[in-house]
Amino acid sequence: MTSQFGPPIDLSDLPLFARTDMRPRRPVFVGRVSTKDNQNPATSLPRQVTLASERLEAGEKFAAHFWDVESGMLPPNLRGLGSQEMYDALAVPLPRDGGLQDLVDRAESLGVTHALAERSDRVARAMLTSLTVEHELERIGVEVVYANEPTGGTESGRLRSRRTSQVDAEIYRTTLMEMSTGGQIQHAIAGWNHGYPPYPYIAAIDENAPVREKRFGVVRPKRKLAPHPDSRRFDAARELCRLRREEHLRAADIIAILAADPGRYPIEGRWTHSLVEGLIANPKLTGHQVYNRRATRTGRPGFSRWNPVSEWVWSPGIVHEPVVSLQEWKQAQKVTAGLRTQAEENGALLRIHAAARRLGLTVTAVSSSGTHTLYQIGGGQVALPTPIPDVVVQQVIDDMESAT
Repeated sequence: MTSQFGPPIDLSDLPLFARTDMRPRRPVFVGRVSTKDNQNPATSLPRQVTLASERLEAGEKFAAHFWDVESGMLPPNLRGLGSQEMYDALAVPLPRDGGLQDLVDRAESLGVTHALAERSDRVARAMLTSLTVEHELERIGVEVVYANEPTGGTESGRLRSRRTSQVDAEIYRTTLMEMSTGGQIQHAIAGWNHGYPPYPYIAAIDENAPVREKRFGVVRPKRKLAPHPDSRRFDAARELCRLRREEHLRAADIIAILAADPGRYPIEGRWTHSLVEGLIANPKLTGHQVYNRRATRTGRPGFSRWNPVSEWVWSPGIVHEPVVSLQEWKQAQKVTAGLRTQAEENGALLRIHAAARRLGLTVTAVSSSGTHTLYQIGGGQVALPTPIPDVVVQQVIDDMESAT
Protein backbone atom coordinates (compact mmCIF):
# COMPACT_ATOMS: atom_id res chain seq x y z
CA MET A 1 0.00 0.00 0.00
CA THR A 2 1.37 3.43 -0.96
CA SER A 3 1.42 5.91 1.92
CA GLN A 4 -0.68 9.04 1.43
CA PHE A 5 1.91 10.93 3.50
CA GLY A 6 4.87 10.76 1.13
CA PRO A 7 8.31 12.39 1.39
CA PRO A 8 8.67 16.14 0.69
CA ILE A 9 10.95 15.41 -2.29
CA ASP A 10 10.98 12.75 -5.01
CA LEU A 11 12.67 9.61 -3.64
CA SER A 12 11.35 7.19 -6.24
CA ASP A 13 14.84 6.62 -7.65
CA LEU A 14 16.04 5.04 -4.40
CA PRO A 15 16.54 1.21 -4.52
CA LEU A 16 14.26 0.61 -1.51
CA PHE A 17 11.53 3.04 -2.52
CA ALA A 18 9.13 0.21 -3.41
CA ARG A 19 8.95 -3.44 -2.38
CA THR A 20 9.51 -5.66 -5.36
CA ASP A 21 7.67 -8.97 -5.46
CA MET A 22 9.93 -11.38 -7.29
CA ARG A 23 7.03 -13.78 -7.92
CA PRO A 24 4.84 -13.09 -10.94
CA ARG A 25 1.10 -13.05 -10.25
CA ARG A 26 -0.40 -16.49 -10.73
CA PRO A 27 -4.12 -16.48 -9.86
CA VAL A 28 -6.24 -19.63 -9.76
CA PHE A 29 -9.99 -20.19 -9.58
CA VAL A 30 -11.68 -21.93 -6.63
CA GLY A 31 -15.28 -23.11 -6.96
CA ARG A 32 -17.83 -25.57 -5.64
CA VAL A 33 -21.30 -26.89 -6.40
CA SER A 34 -23.13 -28.83 -3.69
CA THR A 35 -24.62 -31.65 -5.76
CA LYS A 36 -24.77 -32.80 -9.34
CA ASP A 37 -28.48 -33.66 -9.07
CA ASN A 38 -30.16 -30.59 -7.57
CA GLN A 39 -27.79 -28.11 -9.20
CA ASN A 40 -26.28 -27.96 -12.67
CA PRO A 41 -22.48 -27.77 -12.42
CA ALA A 42 -22.23 -27.11 -16.18
CA THR A 43 -23.90 -23.72 -15.69
CA SER A 44 -23.12 -22.86 -12.05
CA LEU A 45 -19.35 -23.21 -12.27
CA PRO A 46 -18.91 -21.06 -15.41
CA ARG A 47 -21.05 -18.41 -13.70
CA GLN A 48 -18.75 -18.55 -10.66
CA VAL A 49 -15.72 -18.18 -12.95
CA THR A 50 -17.26 -15.11 -14.58
CA LEU A 51 -17.83 -13.41 -11.21
CA ALA A 52 -14.41 -14.36 -9.83
CA SER A 53 -12.76 -13.10 -13.04
CA GLU A 54 -13.80 -9.57 -12.15
CA ARG A 55 -11.01 -9.54 -9.56
CA LEU A 56 -8.33 -10.42 -12.12
CA GLU A 57 -6.01 -7.69 -13.29
CA ALA A 58 -6.13 -6.46 -16.90
CA GLY A 59 -5.03 -9.17 -19.31
CA GLU A 60 -4.83 -11.89 -16.66
CA LYS A 61 -6.26 -15.37 -16.95
CA PHE A 62 -6.63 -18.14 -14.41
CA ALA A 63 -3.55 -20.36 -14.34
CA ALA A 64 -5.58 -23.30 -13.01
CA HIS A 65 -9.11 -24.22 -11.97
CA PHE A 66 -9.81 -26.07 -8.70
CA TRP A 67 -13.43 -27.04 -8.12
CA ASP A 68 -15.50 -29.73 -6.45
CA VAL A 69 -19.00 -31.08 -6.70
CA GLU A 70 -19.37 -31.74 -2.98
CA SER A 71 -21.25 -30.50 0.05
CA GLY A 72 -19.76 -27.36 1.59
CA MET A 73 -20.17 -29.08 4.96
CA LEU A 74 -17.33 -31.49 4.21
CA PRO A 75 -13.71 -30.74 5.19
CA PRO A 76 -11.18 -30.39 2.33
CA ASN A 77 -9.75 -33.90 2.76
CA LEU A 78 -13.18 -35.41 2.02
CA ARG A 79 -13.75 -33.32 -1.09
CA GLY A 80 -13.14 -34.38 -4.67
CA LEU A 81 -13.28 -38.11 -3.90
CA GLY A 82 -15.56 -38.76 -6.88
CA SER A 83 -14.10 -40.62 -9.83
CA GLN A 84 -12.74 -38.83 -12.86
CA GLU A 85 -15.47 -40.54 -14.89
CA MET A 86 -18.08 -38.81 -12.73
CA TYR A 87 -16.51 -35.41 -13.29
CA ASP A 88 -16.15 -36.05 -17.03
CA ALA A 89 -19.84 -37.00 -17.26
CA LEU A 90 -20.85 -33.61 -15.82
CA ALA A 91 -19.69 -31.95 -19.06
CA VAL A 92 -18.57 -28.79 -17.26
CA PRO A 93 -16.97 -26.51 -19.89
CA LEU A 94 -13.99 -25.81 -17.62
CA PRO A 95 -10.68 -27.58 -17.05
CA ARG A 96 -10.32 -29.17 -13.62
CA ASP A 97 -6.87 -29.26 -12.04
CA GLY A 98 -8.17 -30.76 -8.82
CA GLY A 99 -10.33 -29.91 -5.85
CA LEU A 100 -9.91 -27.77 -2.75
CA GLN A 101 -7.54 -30.18 -1.05
CA ASP A 102 -5.42 -30.34 -4.21
CA LEU A 103 -5.14 -26.55 -4.17
CA VAL A 104 -3.95 -26.55 -0.54
CA ASP A 105 -1.45 -29.33 -1.25
CA ARG A 106 -0.05 -27.97 -4.52
CA ALA A 107 -0.35 -24.18 -4.26
CA GLU A 108 3.27 -23.64 -3.23
CA SER A 109 4.77 -25.92 -5.87
CA LEU A 110 2.59 -24.33 -8.57
CA GLY A 111 3.63 -20.82 -7.54
CA VAL A 112 0.05 -19.71 -6.86
CA THR A 113 -0.18 -16.13 -5.60
CA HIS A 114 -3.96 -15.57 -5.51
CA ALA A 115 -6.94 -17.90 -5.04
CA LEU A 116 -10.14 -16.29 -6.36
CA ALA A 117 -13.65 -17.48 -5.55
CA GLU A 118 -17.12 -16.05 -6.01
CA ARG A 119 -17.70 -15.91 -2.24
CA SER A 120 -16.50 -17.58 0.95
CA ASP A 121 -19.10 -20.36 1.06
CA ARG A 122 -17.71 -21.68 -2.22
CA VAL A 123 -14.73 -22.70 -0.13
CA ALA A 124 -16.81 -24.05 2.77
CA ARG A 125 -20.02 -23.40 4.68
CA ALA A 126 -18.30 -24.20 7.98
CA MET A 127 -16.38 -21.14 9.19
CA LEU A 128 -13.60 -23.21 10.77
CA THR A 129 -12.93 -24.95 7.46
CA SER A 130 -12.79 -21.75 5.42
CA LEU A 131 -10.57 -20.09 8.04
CA THR A 132 -8.25 -23.11 8.06
CA VAL A 133 -7.94 -23.06 4.26
CA GLU A 134 -7.28 -19.31 4.27
CA HIS A 135 -4.63 -19.74 6.97
CA GLU A 136 -2.87 -22.58 5.14
CA LEU A 137 -2.80 -20.64 1.88
CA GLU A 138 -1.77 -17.33 3.41
CA ARG A 139 1.02 -19.12 5.29
CA ILE A 140 2.67 -19.89 1.94
CA GLY A 141 1.97 -16.45 0.52
CA VAL A 142 -1.32 -17.08 -1.30
CA GLU A 143 -3.93 -14.35 -0.96
CA VAL A 144 -7.54 -15.57 -0.88
CA VAL A 145 -9.88 -13.19 -2.70
CA TYR A 146 -13.70 -13.32 -2.75
CA ALA A 147 -15.37 -11.45 -5.59
CA ASN A 148 -18.34 -10.32 -3.50
CA GLU A 149 -16.15 -8.40 -1.05
CA PRO A 150 -15.81 -4.62 -1.44
CA THR A 151 -12.57 -3.18 -2.77
CA GLY A 152 -10.74 -0.25 -1.22
CA GLY A 153 -11.36 1.09 2.24
CA THR A 154 -9.70 -0.19 5.41
CA GLU A 155 -8.39 -3.67 6.13
CA SER A 156 -10.62 -3.86 9.20
CA GLY A 157 -13.66 -3.12 7.03
CA ARG A 158 -12.70 -5.81 4.54
CA LEU A 159 -12.12 -8.29 7.38
CA ARG A 160 -15.49 -7.44 8.96
CA SER A 161 -17.22 -8.07 5.64
CA ARG A 162 -15.45 -11.40 5.20
CA ARG A 163 -16.10 -12.70 8.69
CA THR A 164 -19.76 -11.63 8.50
CA SER A 165 -20.15 -13.58 5.26
CA GLN A 166 -18.52 -16.64 6.85
CA VAL A 167 -20.77 -16.42 9.90
CA ASP A 168 -23.80 -16.13 7.62
CA ALA A 169 -22.64 -19.21 5.68
CA GLU A 170 -22.28 -21.27 8.85
CA ILE A 171 -25.65 -20.13 10.21
CA TYR A 172 -27.21 -21.05 6.86
CA ARG A 173 -25.49 -24.45 7.05
CA THR A 174 -26.78 -25.05 10.58
CA THR A 175 -30.29 -23.97 9.60
CA LEU A 176 -30.27 -26.36 6.65
CA MET A 177 -29.14 -29.21 8.91
CA GLU A 178 -31.85 -28.43 11.46
CA MET A 179 -34.56 -28.39 8.79
CA SER A 180 -33.20 -31.50 7.10
CA THR A 181 -32.98 -33.44 10.37
CA GLY A 182 -36.47 -32.32 11.34
CA GLY A 183 -37.79 -33.51 8.00
CA GLN A 184 -36.07 -36.88 8.36
CA ILE A 185 -37.52 -37.31 11.84
CA GLN A 186 -41.04 -36.66 10.57
CA HIS A 187 -40.30 -39.02 7.68
CA ALA A 188 -39.50 -41.83 10.16
CA ILE A 189 -42.39 -41.06 12.49
CA ALA A 190 -44.77 -41.37 9.54
CA GLY A 191 -43.35 -44.85 8.87
CA TRP A 192 -41.41 -44.17 5.67
CA ASN A 193 -38.17 -46.01 5.19
CA HIS A 194 -34.64 -44.63 5.09
CA GLY A 195 -31.91 -46.49 3.27
CA TYR A 196 -31.73 -50.01 1.89
CA PRO A 197 -34.47 -52.39 3.11
CA PRO A 198 -33.34 -55.14 5.52
CA TYR A 199 -33.12 -58.77 4.30
CA PRO A 200 -36.74 -59.84 5.01
CA TYR A 201 -38.29 -56.71 3.45
CA ILE A 202 -38.66 -54.74 0.27
CA ALA A 203 -39.30 -51.00 0.01
CA ALA A 204 -42.75 -50.50 -1.53
CA ILE A 205 -44.11 -47.15 -2.72
CA ASP A 206 -46.72 -45.78 -0.30
CA GLU A 207 -49.64 -44.91 -2.57
CA ASN A 208 -51.30 -43.01 0.27
CA ALA A 209 -48.35 -40.67 0.87
CA PRO A 210 -48.90 -37.00 -0.04
CA VAL A 211 -47.20 -35.84 -3.25
CA ARG A 212 -45.90 -32.30 -3.66
CA GLU A 213 -46.28 -31.01 -7.19
CA LYS A 214 -43.80 -28.72 -8.95
CA ARG A 215 -41.12 -29.47 -6.42
CA PHE A 216 -37.56 -28.49 -7.40
CA GLY A 217 -35.46 -31.47 -8.42
CA VAL A 218 -36.41 -35.13 -8.58
CA VAL A 219 -39.46 -36.09 -6.50
CA ARG A 220 -38.70 -39.28 -4.61
CA PRO A 221 -41.76 -41.37 -3.79
CA LYS A 222 -42.32 -42.25 -0.14
CA ARG A 223 -41.70 -45.92 0.58
CA LYS A 224 -42.66 -48.24 3.41
CA LEU A 225 -41.23 -51.63 4.25
CA ALA A 226 -43.24 -54.64 3.10
CA PRO A 227 -42.51 -58.37 3.46
CA HIS A 228 -40.23 -59.77 0.77
CA PRO A 229 -42.09 -61.84 -1.86
CA ASP A 230 -40.07 -64.87 -0.71
CA SER A 231 -41.71 -65.63 2.63
CA ARG A 232 -38.79 -67.87 3.60
CA ARG A 233 -36.78 -64.72 4.29
CA PHE A 234 -39.12 -63.78 7.13
CA ASP A 235 -38.71 -67.26 8.59
CA ALA A 236 -34.92 -67.08 8.24
CA ALA A 237 -34.72 -63.68 9.96
CA ARG A 238 -37.03 -64.87 12.74
CA GLU A 239 -34.94 -68.02 13.26
CA LEU A 240 -31.56 -66.29 13.40
CA CYS A 241 -32.94 -63.84 15.95
CA ARG A 242 -34.25 -66.78 18.01
CA LEU A 243 -30.89 -68.56 17.86
CA ARG A 244 -29.23 -65.50 19.37
CA ARG A 245 -31.98 -64.69 21.86
CA GLU A 246 -32.75 -68.17 23.19
CA GLU A 247 -29.65 -70.25 22.44
CA HIS A 248 -27.06 -67.49 22.81
CA LEU A 249 -25.26 -68.57 19.64
CA ARG A 250 -22.48 -66.53 18.10
CA ALA A 251 -22.62 -65.38 14.49
CA ALA A 252 -20.34 -68.18 13.24
CA ASP A 253 -22.64 -70.85 14.72
CA ILE A 254 -25.77 -69.14 13.34
CA ILE A 255 -24.17 -68.94 9.88
CA ALA A 256 -23.38 -72.66 9.99
CA ILE A 257 -27.02 -73.50 10.78
CA LEU A 258 -28.44 -71.23 8.07
CA ALA A 259 -25.93 -72.30 5.41
CA ALA A 260 -26.64 -75.98 6.07
CA ASP A 261 -30.24 -75.59 4.83
CA PRO A 262 -30.23 -73.16 1.87
CA GLY A 263 -33.65 -74.31 0.74
CA ARG A 264 -35.16 -73.15 4.01
CA TYR A 265 -32.92 -70.11 4.57
CA PRO A 266 -32.28 -68.57 1.13
CA ILE A 267 -29.60 -65.96 0.61
CA GLU A 268 -28.06 -64.25 -2.40
CA GLY A 269 -24.39 -65.14 -2.22
CA ARG A 270 -23.67 -66.36 1.30
CA TRP A 271 -24.45 -65.62 4.92
CA THR A 272 -21.84 -63.36 6.50
CA HIS A 273 -20.98 -62.19 10.00
CA SER A 274 -21.94 -58.58 9.24
CA LEU A 275 -25.29 -59.62 7.72
CA VAL A 276 -26.25 -61.81 10.68
CA GLU A 277 -25.14 -59.34 13.34
CA GLY A 278 -26.71 -56.46 11.39
CA LEU A 279 -30.10 -58.20 11.23
CA ILE A 280 -30.06 -59.11 14.91
CA ALA A 281 -29.28 -55.49 15.80
CA ASN A 282 -31.73 -53.92 13.34
CA PRO A 283 -34.71 -52.46 15.25
CA LYS A 284 -36.76 -52.23 12.04
CA LEU A 285 -37.44 -55.95 12.47
CA THR A 286 -39.80 -54.96 15.32
CA GLY A 287 -42.21 -53.29 12.88
CA HIS A 288 -41.16 -49.81 13.96
CA GLN A 289 -39.43 -47.38 11.63
CA VAL A 290 -36.17 -46.18 13.20
CA TYR A 291 -33.93 -43.28 12.14
CA ASN A 292 -30.56 -41.87 13.27
CA ARG A 293 -28.95 -45.15 14.25
CA ARG A 294 -25.67 -44.18 12.61
CA ALA A 295 -23.65 -40.98 12.24
CA THR A 296 -22.32 -41.09 8.69
CA ARG A 297 -20.38 -37.79 8.73
CA THR A 298 -17.50 -38.82 10.95
CA GLY A 299 -14.61 -37.35 9.03
CA ARG A 300 -13.42 -40.79 7.97
CA PRO A 301 -14.33 -41.96 4.44
CA GLY A 302 -16.49 -45.07 4.41
CA PHE A 303 -16.86 -45.09 8.19
CA SER A 304 -20.03 -44.55 10.18
CA ARG A 305 -20.40 -44.50 13.94
CA TRP A 306 -23.25 -46.01 15.95
CA ASN A 307 -25.27 -43.39 17.80
CA PRO A 308 -26.49 -44.17 21.33
CA VAL A 309 -29.91 -45.86 21.40
CA SER A 310 -31.18 -42.84 23.33
CA GLU A 311 -30.68 -40.73 20.17
CA TRP A 312 -32.61 -43.03 17.83
CA VAL A 313 -35.94 -41.81 16.46
CA TRP A 314 -38.72 -44.43 16.58
CA SER A 315 -42.13 -44.35 14.94
CA PRO A 316 -44.75 -44.26 17.74
CA GLY A 317 -46.47 -47.42 16.50
CA ILE A 318 -45.86 -50.44 14.30
CA VAL A 319 -45.81 -49.32 10.65
CA HIS A 320 -44.86 -52.55 8.85
CA GLU A 321 -45.13 -56.26 9.56
CA PRO A 322 -42.75 -57.21 12.39
CA VAL A 323 -40.35 -60.16 12.39
CA VAL A 324 -39.93 -60.13 16.17
CA SER A 325 -41.57 -58.27 19.01
CA LEU A 326 -39.88 -55.27 20.56
CA GLN A 327 -39.33 -57.25 23.77
CA GLU A 328 -37.72 -60.10 21.83
CA TRP A 329 -35.46 -57.64 20.01
CA LYS A 330 -34.43 -56.06 23.33
CA GLN A 331 -33.57 -59.47 24.79
CA ALA A 332 -31.42 -60.28 21.76
CA GLN A 333 -29.44 -57.06 22.26
CA LYS A 334 -28.75 -57.99 25.87
CA VAL A 335 -27.50 -61.42 24.79
CA THR A 336 -25.30 -59.82 22.12
CA ALA A 337 -23.81 -57.44 24.69
CA GLY A 338 -23.10 -60.37 27.00
CA LEU A 339 -21.40 -62.34 24.24
CA ARG A 340 -19.20 -59.38 23.35
CA THR A 341 -18.22 -58.89 27.00
CA GLN A 342 -17.41 -62.58 27.27
CA ALA A 343 -15.36 -62.44 24.09
CA GLU A 344 -13.40 -59.46 25.40
CA GLU A 345 -12.84 -61.24 28.72
CA ASN A 346 -11.77 -64.46 27.02
CA GLY A 347 -9.39 -62.54 24.79
CA ALA A 348 -7.79 -60.96 27.84
CA LEU A 349 -7.55 -64.30 29.62
CA LEU A 350 -5.99 -65.91 26.55
CA ARG A 351 -3.19 -63.35 26.71
CA ILE A 352 -2.64 -64.07 30.41
CA HIS A 353 -2.73 -67.85 29.83
CA ALA A 354 -0.26 -67.56 26.94
CA ALA A 355 2.16 -65.50 29.03
CA ALA A 356 1.80 -67.93 31.95
CA ARG A 357 2.56 -70.97 29.75
CA ARG A 358 5.61 -69.23 28.38
CA LEU A 359 6.86 -68.79 31.96
CA GLY A 360 5.93 -72.33 33.04
CA LEU A 361 2.98 -71.21 35.20
CA THR A 362 -0.68 -72.25 35.36
CA VAL A 363 -3.78 -70.03 35.68
CA THR A 364 -6.81 -71.39 37.58
CA ALA A 365 -10.08 -69.66 38.50
CA VAL A 366 -10.67 -70.01 42.26
CA SER A 367 -13.91 -68.08 42.82
CA SER A 368 -16.07 -65.36 41.27
CA SER A 369 -18.30 -62.59 42.62
CA GLY A 370 -19.85 -61.52 39.31
CA THR A 371 -17.78 -58.35 39.07
CA HIS A 372 -14.39 -59.93 39.91
CA THR A 373 -12.80 -63.36 39.60
CA LEU A 374 -10.01 -64.68 41.84
CA TYR A 375 -7.29 -66.51 39.91
CA GLN A 376 -4.44 -68.70 41.16
CA ILE A 377 -1.37 -67.86 39.05
CA GLY A 378 1.65 -69.94 40.02
CA GLY A 379 2.17 -69.53 43.76
CA GLY A 380 0.07 -66.38 44.12
CA GLN A 381 -3.49 -65.17 43.75
CA VAL A 382 -4.89 -62.13 41.97
CA ALA A 383 -8.44 -60.72 41.72
CA LEU A 384 -9.27 -59.45 38.24
CA PRO A 385 -12.33 -57.38 37.21
CA THR A 386 -14.85 -58.57 34.64
CA PRO A 387 -14.16 -57.65 31.86
CA ILE A 388 -10.39 -57.29 32.25
CA PRO A 389 -9.06 -53.98 30.87
CA ASP A 390 -6.00 -54.13 28.61
CA VAL A 391 -3.93 -52.13 31.09
CA VAL A 392 -4.67 -54.70 33.83
CA VAL A 393 -3.76 -57.58 31.51
CA GLN A 394 -0.40 -56.00 30.79
CA GLN A 395 0.19 -55.37 34.51
CA VAL A 396 -0.51 -59.03 35.36
CA ILE A 397 1.89 -60.17 32.63
CA ASP A 398 4.60 -57.76 33.85
CA ASP A 399 4.16 -59.00 37.42
CA MET A 400 4.49 -62.65 36.31
CA GLU A 401 7.63 -61.89 34.36
CA SER A 402 9.25 -59.94 37.21
CA ALA A 403 8.46 -62.68 39.73
CA THR A 404 10.19 -65.44 37.72
